[in-house]
Amino acid sequence: MTAETARPPAAFSKAVCQFSSRDAEATTALAERMADHLKGGDVLLLSGDLGAGKTHFARSLIQHLLAADGLSEDVPSPTFTLVQTYATKAVEIWHADLYRLTDPQELWELGLDEAFESAISLIEWPERLDQDLPDGAVWLRFDYDPQNPDFRRLSLFSTANSSLAKRLAKTMERPA
Repeated sequence: MTAETARPPAAFSKAVCQFSSRDAEATTALAERMADHLKGGDVLLLSGDLGAGKTHFARSLIQHLLAADGLSEDVPSPTFTLVQTYATKAVEIWHADLYRLTDPQELWELGLDEAFESAISLIEWPERLDQDLPDGAVWLRFDYDPQNPDFRRLSLFSTANSSLAKRLAKTMERPA
């Protein structure tokens, strides 16, 4: 996906803010800051090319939340399983990768709609959801520069009056 094709759907027309990450460590730090502001029912839609940093971001966020409860767990990419779940003391975390999804109905059969209600949900390749995007979600687009492979630009988009976007925008304003 180029920046043009990775545009979020019209419902996410409000560009809230951008964050420039110079390396993987800065992306990890941003994921950890965002993690501290998430609660059950929050949905992050992670969009970008293969290798843009979506899984790295999700893994960092999940490991941070688990570590806060004294837990440590391997966080593999859910590319082949479609969904991986993790439990903290406070909330369940769902990490879905829709890249190999052939029919959006498959995820509803797995209970993703219920996860949107109560879990922290991290959804890679949200374009595969078609029009079934959850209310209140934010769209986080990952762009990279082939000339500078460590650099990432993360852009946060939301619907109007998104409380989640307001919480997360504050974390993106801090220097990495």
